[in-house]
Amino acid sequence: MSLEGACPQQLAISPEEHSGLLAGIEKIFKSEDFRLGAYESLGGAVRIPTEMFDDLPPPGQDPHWEIFADMHAYMESRFPLIHSSLKRTLVNKYALVYHWQGSDKSLQPALLTAHQDVVPVEPQTVSTWINPPFSGLYDGEWIWGRGSCDDKSGLISSMIATETLLAHGFTPKRTIVYAFGIDEERGGVSGATALKKYLLKTYGKDAFSILVDEGGRQDLTEHAVVAAPAVAEKGSFNLRMEVSSPGGHSSVPPPHTSIGLLASLIAALEANPHEVHLYRNDTYYEELQCQAAHNPDFSDELRELVAKSASNDKALTKLTEELNRINPAFKAIAGTTQAVDVIRGGVKTNALPENAYVIVNHRIAGYSSVGALKSHLVSTVKPVADKFNLSVDAFGMQLGDVASSYGQVSLRDAFGTGLEPAPVTPGAGHGPYDLLSGTIRNVLATSPRTAYENKTFIVISLNATRCLDTKHYWDLTRHIFRYSHLNTKDGYNGAHTVNEGEWWRSWTGHIGR
Repeated sequence: MSLEGACPQQLAISPEEHSGLLAGIEKIFKSEDFRLGAYESLGGAVRIPTEMFDDLPPPGQDPHWEIFADMHAYMESRFPLIHSSLKRTLVNKYALVYHWQGSDKSLQPALLTAHQDVVPVEPQTVSTWINPPFSGLYDGEWIWGRGSCDDKSGLISSMIATETLLAHGFTPKRTIVYAFGIDEERGGVSGATALKKYLLKTYGKDAFSILVDEGGRQDLTEHAVVAAPAVAEKGSFNLRMEVSSPGGHSSVPPPHTSIGLLASLIAALEANPHEVHLYRNDTYYEELQCQAAHNPDFSDELRELVAKSASNDKALTKLTEELNRINPAFKAIAGTTQAVDVIRGGVKTNALPENAYVIVNHRIAGYSSVGALKSHLVSTVKPVADKFNLSVDAFGMQLGDVASSYGQVSLRDAFGTGLEPAPVTPGAGHGPYDLLSGTIRNVLATSPRTAYENKTFIVISLNATRCLDTKHYWDLTRHIFRYSHLNTKDGYNGAHTVNEGEWWRSWTGHIGR
């Protein structure tokens, strides 16, 4: 079976009308003064601790939000041309929209998004950071601090590029709109939701030609650079599973307290993970086809399996088994995941806990749904509940006799934010995808980074495993891409953890790994 025609690669796209301007700016980007200024632009943003907490009241109801005013003041002082030339609008007090008017009003505007907030730093971990978590320190190799990877680097890079273009008198032909959220790290409940309403009211439904947010990155293999903008996004569901049972004095305990019962239910969930499948019309399968067709470092065995699996069900099953064997991340990438993240129960050592609950985070594969996830949860929980004589309130449906049961298990959407998998963005052959893909290929091919020399450049479509602000923007355009122009080695220790740091050469495309 041939892979010919799978995942067609676009030709590199380079500006023709403004080629001279591009050459001049590229020269500036390589200068020491510019690089140091860029690093400090990010470092200064990192030093503003715009931490976001899950239980924070809406803007205006808690003084913690005022830190975002400091972020705005910093951006205004650091990027004066943007603030004198572009229209800025505050949405729900602290979310930001910038409008850069293009010369051709007949063209649909482009939308670039990012977020100002960062995940909190666990106080107990501060002493384990190489440099303080909000230092924004550039040490000659890394730019340190929370947000340096996620997502102040994305926000600040957009601002730097725009400020530089304005300084050289550039006016875009197509209007560009920037939208910067304030609470992406808790689902965008105050930021992206308000931005969506504003953008729909101001520009209209399906008003934008393309949307690019944070997301997919690049992977460096021995002979290839694989850039992966995500064209899809997993759904999400946070399960709140609560057990209620009789209380009393701990000196006369039952065989199982509510915490013990909850532990048995958690063990059942973890013993019955969601089965992973490969579907030929799924984004992840398309990614495999692309790797098999174009990546010289893809193994011959997998290449043959991918080719056969296109029309052979046995080969598809064998491919699934092989990927599960060789790739520890396969289940997380291709399937629905679950993670037990929060647990609460009990108030006193000599009082039996009457209630205990757990919150389990799920990321739903593109081929599944919230309904399918709920069915799996109920079928897993019900036998355990029956064993301990517990009735089940399954998302509002009562299972079992409450009056004669020892207690009850309640299954709920923890925050009312359950989300179906995102619509898939049209790929090759559609203008927005071809534009982004061709631009990425050109930037990779012209990069001075030594790690990119003599490499094959591939652009593939990815399914985002994270849930981003883009989940609120489906009505703005069909052409949503999640892509950060960084490779997997550009972060010191990744995001959302101790020692978050961004490698400086990734910022300027300077020569390096």
